[in-house]
Amino acid sequence: MRKAETFAGGDTDATAPAAGFPISAGIFLGLGIGGFFDGIVLHQILQWHHMASSAGFASDTVEGLKWNTLFDGLFHAATYVFILVGLVLLWRAARKPHRPWSSRRLVGSLLAGFGLFNLVEGLVNHQILGIHHVNETVPRSQWIYWDIGFLVWGAAMLVAGVALLRRRTA
Repeated sequence: MRKAETFAGGDTDATAPAAGFPISAGIFLGLGIGGFFDGIVLHQILQWHHMASSAGFASDTVEGLKWNTLFDGLFHAATYVFILVGLVLLWRAARKPHRPWSSRRLVGSLLAGFGLFNLVEGLVNHQILGIHHVNETVPRSQWIYWDIGFLVWGAAMLVAGVALLRRRTA
């Protein structure tokens, strides 16, 4: 007979699966954190760009700023949904018997989600659609360098996150 294990929450059950950290929750939370970082830091604090500032909605006119404020708000609403999905997944996993969760897996999944956000947002919005670029306050000829830096930063976070998730504990 197998020895009973005590799981988080104090439950003892010899047949309960030893669930690990819910990676999908961390990835969704990372996607949301990445979106909020972009929207709060790049759109609002630094004011380097807005959601549609290169798509015919100039941010230097009142009318253009009104439209960009709406698009930025819709963008924030989408990132809020990522956070909510991540929290629901985390909550559901936390209510089941599980071993103590690994900080490494939490950080790895958050980095992977944040990096994935940067890569998808950078490729789709900056390169494919061209609706905005990372830093539109510099001369237009330099936009591509900021866009590439954003993609490299995203790729680095994704690679670091995946490496943390794949690393075996000693």
